[in-house]
Amino acid sequence: MKKNLMSVLILALVVANLILTAILMISVVPQSKKANELITKVCSAIDLELEGGKDNSSLYIPMEQCDTIKISEGASLTINLKKDDSGENHHAVISVALVLDTKNEGYKKYVTDGVIAQEDIIKSEVNKIVAGHTIDELRENQAAVQDEILSRLRRLYESDFIVSVAFPTYNYE
Repeated sequence: MKKNLMSVLILALVVANLILTAILMISVVPQSKKANELITKVCSAIDLELEGGKDNSSLYIPMEQCDTIKISEGASLTINLKKDDSGENHHAVISVALVLDTKNEGYKKYVTDGVIAQEDIIKSEVNKIVAGHTIDELRENQAAVQDEILSRLRRLYESDFIVSVAFPTYNYE
């Protein structure tokens, strides 16, 4: 008899726990959804990105304060791309241009007479990043690759004088 009474008591406690858990979920989940919506609205109102910490976005610089430097003047970079699902070899032929902020200290430090210091290192970084993508990735989201290059160059120079990276001419084969 004691074993049956104990089993009934345990069953009653399990049912009570289940009911209290259900009540807790019903009351907490909608409130957390409302809090998430409020946070999203506040962030959008003050124009913050929810994935903060990214430094790959272009800065707003007036045009009269910008300078454009072409990497490998007169020549394009030919880069072998990562193999795609088909296993075929592809390559990209691109020319690279950097938009620079002339009022930034980094510009004064690294650019002389329209030539950026360590141009070969920039070509190497561009080559590494572009070579890490397939032809489909480049065609679908070229801007993401350009942002990745921008981020890497900003870390390389430890400055944000590079405003954006552009591919004036490109061909993916």
